[in-house]
Amino acid sequence: MDVLPPGLLALVLAALLAGGIDAVVGGGGLIQIPALFAVHPGEQAATLFGTNKCASVVGTANATWRYARRVRMPWRTILPAAFAALVFSYVGAAAVAWLPRDVVRPLILVMLVVAAVYTLKRKDFGQVHRPAYGGRRELLFALLVGGVIGFYDGFFGPGTGSFLIFLFVRFFGFDFLHASAGAKVVNVATNLAALAYFLPNGYVLPLVAAAMAAANVGGSMAGTWLALRYGSGLIRRIFLLVVGVLIVRFAWDTVAAL
Repeated sequence: MDVLPPGLLALVLAALLAGGIDAVVGGGGLIQIPALFAVHPGEQAATLFGTNKCASVVGTANATWRYARRVRMPWRTILPAAFAALVFSYVGAAAVAWLPRDVVRPLILVMLVVAAVYTLKRKDFGQVHRPAYGGRRELLFALLVGGVIGFYDGFFGPGTGSFLIFLFVRFFGFDFLHASAGAKVVNVATNLAALAYFLPNGYVLPLVAAAMAAANVGGSMAGTWLALRYGSGLIRRIFLLVVGVLIVRFAWDTVAAL
């Protein structure tokens, strides 16, 4: 008689890889969620999403802690953004009931292409850390960015970390390293908002979530070490790779929905 759930090893390996990528540029859900659906095809979607969030929030929190020990965190920007993201993540989840996701998919695809082209054209983009704002203007921009990304994460989800990094670099003058570190704090907030719904309603596979969380932390440790060791240059390259994968996925989904 099997003691462990079937496919657990595959899910652990997926979580390990997802934790590493997520710690650098986000996008771990691109690996964990398809793996969960492949191993547990008959399970409720909400249960698989809840299990994914349980695993990823632990790895993201670990990455946040490791970045905070080595990088001077731009708290004045990321804390208001995290607060707004926490609130609007719930609003985004509620919006699913009245706004079909297929309506916004082409728009997200266009935004991803713009982000990729902009980053490719500007070779110096995100290479130097020059915070652009201060005072009330910084606070307003942080609340706006956090609110928009929080809504998107609650409503749709894929690529949240990558969008955050791009916006932190573009609008606040962060380099890729500081943007990645700041994005982790906001990601923790949006994950906690989602778990506030999933956990009380029992939408989680406890043993699977625990095993994947441990693996996600392992991947997160490796990813954070690589990001701190090689800095913004490596993060920029992996960012473009993940955005490229997202573009292919959204293009495929958009065509399939026609």
